[in-house]
Amino acid sequence: MGWFDFVRSPAGNAVQTLRIPLFPLNTVLFPGSVLPLKIFEQRYLDMAAACMKENTPFGICLIEKGSEVGATAEPHKVGTLATIGSWEMEQLGILMITAVGGRRFRIIETSLGPANQLEASVELLAEPSPKALPPERQRLVPLLRRVAADLGLERLPEPHRYDDAEWVGHRITEVLPIQNLAKQKLLELDDPLARLEILEKYLDQRKLLG
Repeated sequence: MGWFDFVRSPAGNAVQTLRIPLFPLNTVLFPGSVLPLKIFEQRYLDMAAACMKENTPFGICLIEKGSEVGATAEPHKVGTLATIGSWEMEQLGILMITAVGGRRFRIIETSLGPANQLEASVELLAEPSPKALPPERQRLVPLLRRVAADLGLERLPEPHRYDDAEWVGHRITEVLPIQNLAKQKLLELDDPLARLEILEKYLDQRKLLG
């Protein structure tokens, strides 16, 4: 199989599958996020070089067991495709990149490639149909606007879609000071309106909304 293919699910629906390298991290990447990364392990330097040369994505998953450095970590099953938006080699052997979040995926199976590089066959999760931010969730917008002003365009690039339920939910989740496991659960939610409801309850409990 090439780096992508189409298969049929048991229900008969077309499912897009990919074969990609994985980058397990102690962070959660969301669709539309921009994540600065410092790469120094040879396996990930090779991965980044191949992705840039071939213009292909890699997968970022939250680590379930293990650590970022050394022995191969075991990732959570749901992650996010990433493409390299920019890069800079500050010094020999240290690569700085920005990973741009794309679609979510679920791991089907994993294997070890050369130099203990974790690879996986994954299925892309369905993209939710666009949903407008409901009127009752509009009170989330002023908070997100303040966060966007603090972060700047480098971390929260335009366009800013404050009327889009999925975009607002992902942006709030990625900046909240909550445990990574909670962020992972929110990433795995398919319904952007359910994600917003959870976020609003959390923020209300902590009196962070006006």
